[in-house]
Amino acid sequence: MSQEEQMQQTRRRIFDELTKIVDPEIGVSIMELELIDKVDINSGKVKVDLHLTSPFCPAVFGFKIAQDVRDNIYKVSGINDVKVNVSNHFMADAINKQVNDSKYPAKTDDKPIT
Repeated sequence: MSQEEQMQQTRRRIFDELTKIVDPEIGVSIMELELIDKVDINSGKVKVDLHLTSPFCPAVFGFKIAQDVRDNIYKVSGINDVKVNVSNHFMADAINKQVNDSKYPAKTDDKPIT
């Protein structure tokens, strides 16, 4: 498989994961709501820019969506770093700091240390 085909496959997997994330307040996929502004992929590192449904969307939902974006993308094979950038929200700085500083989830292909 060429490098271009691998990149396309990774991008498809990332967007599949984003489609699974649902806004907890209204029960609709964040992709259907068009909350993702930009996805940059470079050598296993991903940066996602997103906005929430409103600048005063309840912060708990903003944290949940941003954390789900980071965790779901991180689980994609070949991804080793994910940064989320929430914009246009009254708690954007706090959401970005908490989510980006949090521990990554275990990958399904990670083997326990014995």
